[in-house]
Amino acid sequence: MAKDLLLEIGLEEVPARFVRAAMNQLKDKTEKWLADSRIQHGEVEVFATPRRLAVLVREVAEKQSDSNEEAKGPSRKIAQDEAGNWSKAALGFARSQGVDPEQFYFQELAGVEYVYARKSSIGAETSGLLPEGLSQLITSMSFPKNMRWGNNELRFVRPIRWMVALFGEDVIPFEITGVATGHTSRGHRFLGEDAVIGEPGQYREALRQQQVIVDVKEREALILKQLDELKTEKGWTIAVKEDLLEEVLFLVEYPNALFGTFDPSFLQIPQEVLVTSMREHQRYFPVLDEQGKLLPYFVTVRNGDLRSIELVAKGNEKVLRARLSDAKFFYEEDHKLSIERANGKLESIVYHEELGTVADKVRRITAVSETIASKLDIDQSAAVHISRAAAVCKFDLVSQMVYEFPELQGIMGEDYARKLGESEQVAKAINEHYQPRYSGDAVPSEMTGAIVSLADKIDTIVGCFSIGIIPTGSQDPYALRRQAAGIVNILLAFDFKLQLSELYDIALDVHKQRGLKRSEADVRKELNDFFALRVKNWLTEQGYRYDIVDAVMTAGIDDLVQTANRASAVAAWTTEEAKADFKLIVEQFNRVSNLASKAASVSVDPSLFAESAEGNLYDAWMGQKETFQEAISNRKVDEALQSLASLKPVIQAYFDSVMVMAQDEKVRDNRLATLRGIAGDIAAVADFSKLVW
Repeated sequence: MAKDLLLEIGLEEVPARFVRAAMNQLKDKTEKWLADSRIQHGEVEVFATPRRLAVLVREVAEKQSDSNEEAKGPSRKIAQDEAGNWSKAALGFARSQGVDPEQFYFQELAGVEYVYARKSSIGAETSGLLPEGLSQLITSMSFPKNMRWGNNELRFVRPIRWMVALFGEDVIPFEITGVATGHTSRGHRFLGEDAVIGEPGQYREALRQQQVIVDVKEREALILKQLDELKTEKGWTIAVKEDLLEEVLFLVEYPNALFGTFDPSFLQIPQEVLVTSMREHQRYFPVLDEQGKLLPYFVTVRNGDLRSIELVAKGNEKVLRARLSDAKFFYEEDHKLSIERANGKLESIVYHEELGTVADKVRRITAVSETIASKLDIDQSAAVHISRAAAVCKFDLVSQMVYEFPELQGIMGEDYARKLGESEQVAKAINEHYQPRYSGDAVPSEMTGAIVSLADKIDTIVGCFSIGIIPTGSQDPYALRRQAAGIVNILLAFDFKLQLSELYDIALDVHKQRGLKRSEADVRKELNDFFALRVKNWLTEQGYRYDIVDAVMTAGIDDLVQTANRASAVAAWTTEEAKADFKLIVEQFNRVSNLASKAASVSVDPSLFAESAEGNLYDAWMGQKETFQEAISNRKVDEALQSLASLKPVIQAYFDSVMVMAQDEKVRDNRLATLRGIAGDIAAVADFSKLVW
């Protein structure tokens, strides 16, 4: 007979950003332990609030499944001597498996006989396994940050205050940090009382009676329903960001939405400032009109019932008023600061002890931006905007507003620059040069911001690599992966004729002026490897098959637009409709490439052609070469591939009538040289041998 299993870990309030991952981890560990312990079970549900993590497993078997395992030992030749006696190796195998050698049997595998042993064991009672298993499960959990409390050695996300562990109606007895398991959970900190859980199936409802909604999906649906009701009643648009909703979800156990107001005079401050203050500091949802303009209202979610809800709203209004008053003061004070004075203050802010001040970084960004603009043949008026935007792109970092709200860097710079008389292109670029700020964020909308963004990001990456700061594993304190991904996205979005190696050169030339700590060759190699992974990720995110990604990346990634075009072209030729014909073409390409690897030279002498098929292939190749090279030069990879594909019949005829590896060395080398030249053109598109059919 099966029983339900419940485990609840009661804690002091856990930071909201840790809760979902901890909940999922508890589920994964529970499922793995049950599987490893050979305990059959039904559905696994997990629950979480700021004060608890819980798992409910339905229909857990009362006994482990019996096991009947087969273990492979040494070969018969090693296991027995000529007289048929068991060797030391066989006896050692018997001991390791806990069986008697008399239980051995032989079985053939790949033409060799091996010793085998069959181990059987009867499943133990689940109730006897649970105390140690669940205790170890809890103590093995990991979190981004841990703490210790009292004299306990255990490090956990927050102190454990109670535990419920039930198998059916019976308590699973164990203890962690002096806290013993039992039937009793705790309700809402202010609205509820202790909740006695008679059996696991009562868990959800027993906590609900004590003003705790433990089901995460139910709690989220309730919050969204309340927000929707407010929106409908008031005719508002409530700006619900997923990350804020997620945080609020794990800040409350019994949610009730409410709204408040603030003085409309605060709307004179830029909307982004007010929204940031509400979201980041107070966890409020901003209220907008149909045009997306901020209204003097806010919505928040209370961890409690509707009693005295008006007083709660007044209290939140008072707190927000103080926050917005601070923001207004900072905003007004910042208007007294000129860009030149602000840039002067950057001289005293250290960017990195080995890379100088923020002012030094701005000078490098300016130099890199101007060189990029020159390489791209940007017209003079646009180049002036680029140079100016680069020179002032960080001035708002010394503003009081950005000091208080770092996430507003760039946003405030755009606002202040516009008010201080900078051109629209420069003001916008100050904000947009930070883009893309995160995965999925938009790239800059205009070229000025795009070029300054490239300069800022490549300066950071090359500077860090030059002093040995290279991301490893999960460690990336300077967000270099994100910035490299940003460079990839910008180059592709703007179709810049700028190669990655040129970008490295520009930044390295600027950094060489201060002296490189590491060799330029090492830095360049590591940059290539680093960006290759970002490009691979980008191609994968676009939905290209792994073999297509590998094939086109082998042809190089220096020209990102060309790389993307190669992937698109190869993908189009490998669709279900086209792949049958293309496979035949690729077979010929691969025959050419395989033999071409044996060539010692690329010099072809037509006078050495001994067969008409040689001349036919050479003429066909030469006849399409100009078209091919022009297509490659113009990044029209599909046209280049069509040009190469036209060689398929003459390549096939060539191999049907020509012995490439002729005895005459000169003839053989000449034939290989022809193939090597053709293979070089093929390789400019992709390594087709990597395609999987």
